Amino acid sequence: MHGFFNMIVKVNASERSSDTHTISDELLEKTLGGKGLATHLLLEGNPPGVDPLAPENHLVLAIGPTAGTPIWGSCRHGIYTKSPQTGFYSESYSGGSVTEYMAAAGYDAVAIDGASADPVWIEISDEGVWFHDAKDLWGLDTYATEARIKSWIKDNRPRTSQCGVVVIGPAGEHLVSFAVVENDRWRSAGRTGAGAVMGSKKIKGIAFRGNRKKELADPVLVKEFARAVSSSAKDDPGVKNYKSFGTPMLVDIMNGVGGFPTRYWQKGRAEHKDRINATALHERCSVQAHACRKCFIACGRMATVKEGRHKGLKIEGPEYETIYAFGGLCEVDGIEEVAYLNDLCDRLGLDTMSGGNLAAFAIEASRQGKIDYPLDYGQVDRIAQLLEDMAYRRDIGDTLARGMKHAAAAWGMEDQAIHVKGLEPAGYDPRVLKGMGLAYASSDRGACHLRATFYKPELSKMIDPDRIEGKAAMFAEWEDRLTLFDTLILCRFYRDLYQWGELSLIVRAITGMNLDTARMRALAAGVTDETRRFNLREGLTPEDDRLPKRFHEEALPETGKSISRDDMDTLLREYYRARGWDEEGRPPAG
Repeated sequence: MHGFFNMIVKVNASERSSDTHTISDELLEKTLGGKGLATHLLLEGNPPGVDPLAPENHLVLAIGPTAGTPIWGSCRHGIYTKSPQTGFYSESYSGGSVTEYMAAAGYDAVAIDGASADPVWIEISDEGVWFHDAKDLWGLDTYATEARIKSWIKDNRPRTSQCGVVVIGPAGEHLVSFAVVENDRWRSAGRTGAGAVMGSKKIKGIAFRGNRKKELADPVLVKEFARAVSSSAKDDPGVKNYKSFGTPMLVDIMNGVGGFPTRYWQKGRAEHKDRINATALHERCSVQAHACRKCFIACGRMATVKEGRHKGLKIEGPEYETIYAFGGLCEVDGIEEVAYLNDLCDRLGLDTMSGGNLAAFAIEASRQGKIDYPLDYGQVDRIAQLLEDMAYRRDIGDTLARGMKHAAAAWGMEDQAIHVKGLEPAGYDPRVLKGMGLAYASSDRGACHLRATFYKPELSKMIDPDRIEGKAAMFAEWEDRLTLFDTLILCRFYRDLYQWGELSLIVRAITGMNLDTARMRALAAGVTDETRRFNLREGLTPEDDRLPKRFHEEALPETGKSISRDDMDTLLREYYRARGWDEEGRPPAG
């Protein structure tokens, strides 16, 4: 089928073996690759109820049909598994450059099961699959690991000396439930703990290389479309803002509406926001806009700290979600210190969002006498020590490494813990943005802001943030469109540029499939249904689609806003109906 290789490679880490399998056009037409294909592989390959850290839990790395093409925003890949953090469906995406090398290897997906007896790194190319001893890499941070593997490829594979590499750090090795998979130094498949699954299989890294190229249905149309998009987007306000300020611009926006989570979800505004916002980043660091391959938006901030104890620290970031997690929830006062904690997490292979949430939760536990661990808001070095304790599972770090649900139960703080399905929310308080309450509650991977990015229509007043009735129908359409993004695997920041018409053209130009909006929505809904079936098989109940009680019972002091249980019941009831699910949130038989 055009746009695909029609091939997956299945890797057995226990036996250090691999074999290739053909994917039918029928399956690709149904799933459209990416998330759709990966979900199918997990349902097919995973035993129901499997322990996420057991050898039988599959780790699937997938690309979409846009990978390796000129389509802007296409240099992204997905990693899918059963989450050790939530016990449910795990998906996480990353940009950078590695996707180009994954496509050059010539597979639409890599499915890994089993577990090696000793540490290995895996080399995957269009010529075959090789297992390499990684005992000398085990224990290294992510930066050093990636550099060592790339150096080996350069020295030993002269015909294709360049490669893309994904790696884990010490957190993944120690099976921390929210460990990430890193690439290009600062890029992360960051949420739901894929790094721990990779670590459980004793896989330190995976290198991709090759010379394969896809056949496209209409390569001329693909190039013409890419040129037209880049030309028309030059004057787009959203593109200009992301290029100029990156995601840190959201610090001021969310503070402005009173929904910037602060002091472990007790407040909606940070008094020190001027020291952690985009202006502070650009004033106190040398900053250059930085883009993934196949991207003209360049939302990344390549920042180098100018002065102070972290002078010379260079990092791509920090992004808004990291700033909210450490600068807001932990009240770290200074963008340089947030960058320092960001760099530490990247090296260790920790998710910054979960890391910041858990650090703030531990601060509350310490203040309340629940734990004997001196820690308070704004104490950067103590927070840094706690992050290292999490990564190496030392003292209370071991409790936190098991995730928010475990820590809350261990310390008798279930009523205070902020999470859905075990995953902590992003930096958009649902007491202010009610649609984000539905996003957090209904997301298949836990309290996720990215499945529908519904903060965008609420902040831009496309729909009233306080509206309840009728909101779920709009939410479902946004979710369908962005689920299609995840089958094609496109960057979320192209959501304003790629509406249904543009997506139809992309699909037709790459694959040859003629899909109108209704058929694209049906395809996306089918992927959502399959993902829901995966979660139901793993024990999901309607109670898992609920927000933490604090969002209902504690109003934000600045605005007096909360979100009632009745409002959430209405949103979920209408959402289930929009999805064609029954009252218990079960899709029809597939």
